[in-house]
Amino acid sequence: MGLEPARHYIAGDWVAGDSPMGDSVNPATYETLGRFHPGSAALAEEAARVARETFFGTAWAQSPRLRAQALFEIADRLEAAKDEIADLVVLENGKIRAEAIGETMGAISETRYYAGLARNIRGTMQETAPGNMSLFHREPAGVAAIIVPWNAPVTLLMRSLAPALAAGCTCVIKPAQQTPLVHARIMEAIVSAPSLPKGVVNSVNENGIAVGQALVASPHVDVISFTGSSRTGSAIMAAAAPTLKKVGLELGGKAPAVIYDDADLDLAVKELTHGALAMAGQICVAAARFLVHKPIQAAFEEKIVAAFRAVRTGPGNDPASQMGSLIDADNQRRVQRLIEQAGDEGELLLKGAPLNQGAFLTPSLFRIDDLRSPLVQEELFGPIVSVETFEDEAEAVAKANAVTYGLAASVFSRDLNRATRTARAIRSGTVWLNSHLRLFAEGETGGYGRSGLGRLHGPEGLHDFLETKHIYYEAGTI
Repeated sequence: MGLEPARHYIAGDWVAGDSPMGDSVNPATYETLGRFHPGSAALAEEAARVARETFFGTAWAQSPRLRAQALFEIADRLEAAKDEIADLVVLENGKIRAEAIGETMGAISETRYYAGLARNIRGTMQETAPGNMSLFHREPAGVAAIIVPWNAPVTLLMRSLAPALAAGCTCVIKPAQQTPLVHARIMEAIVSAPSLPKGVVNSVNENGIAVGQALVASPHVDVISFTGSSRTGSAIMAAAAPTLKKVGLELGGKAPAVIYDDADLDLAVKELTHGALAMAGQICVAAARFLVHKPIQAAFEEKIVAAFRAVRTGPGNDPASQMGSLIDADNQRRVQRLIEQAGDEGELLLKGAPLNQGAFLTPSLFRIDDLRSPLVQEELFGPIVSVETFEDEAEAVAKANAVTYGLAASVFSRDLNRATRTARAIRSGTVWLNSHLRLFAEGETGGYGRSGLGRLHGPEGLHDFLETKHIYYEAGTI
């Protein structure tokens, strides 16, 4: 393709580093797209040091108008490059182009949203006794390290970077090793913003786990914002403990979809086909468990199997494709093993199969009754969904809450009271009613239990990147 190797960006300069270059591979064809310069612990520490010096040595943290201007400029430059970015997402990530452009536009929306909030970070004042004044000031937390996953490398970068910059933090980004070319193009757009001072945004490509480990341990980093697996999130939390960093974690999910007997089945099937198979199921809020009211089990299974079977799996740059590839061959083989396990432990309603090339798998559905099975309890992260049944509302809620994840869920019913009761009872950060997979900048997301800590999007998305300072004085003393 003639793409330049993806480099690091530190202190306003593109940096190559000394490590042998790695390859970026198209998961739909296994062809090499380009190359990238892997990072190191030393480069990560240098980037963190630069970010800290910039935080304390410039007026960035005290300049909300400058931060807003820089974020608006970044959004404009991302929008100017949206087609090029989306094309790279298709090639490097494997998803279909409609998903890639949707992700890119979502990142632009996120950036503009936090540009607006940058000038609206306000503290409070309280008089606790006559003349005794307490001022509560909201100020940036310091240096934020942002660890980005591969499944949505544009949106999941900007939903952490934009609030961090709006709050006044300086940043070091660790992109996913699978999507370095996408990230490099995004970085070109970000650092071309004329109002963004050098050293505010830095980026170091990954090389295994060395860069991430260095940032989590670095004494120069004050905040970690991580999106990824629950297992890695737990390791980050433990590794951040010695330096007592603030840690924001959006981790795994096992989203249940409760379908009651009065639901509009055609609507439910349409929503859940998209909600389960977007990004080939490689999204933490994907509908992963269909909990079906017993009286409509047969009708729902007939419709959902037909809908899943009709989904056209293929290359993301083919307009006819409705679902793209998995991220790589290892994950394709992993999901194939899960399909075989589902056939052993339950009943396969639809068995997914690979295509002739690439990391593709067609969708799978399986019926299962054992709540203790790892197929029910663990995130599968692919185009494979379980079907479980319930007799009444209490059992629906109990089964929805029977796993240790709590990131997202959905409820399908024409009875608003029942739908709302169920939504309130499900232990999940987001519950959609008669829909699934609605994500936008204004609405907070986050998890209960093993799905993480903190919230992203919305005004609360700023909280991980802010501290509250109490300034007290008494009248007559100043």
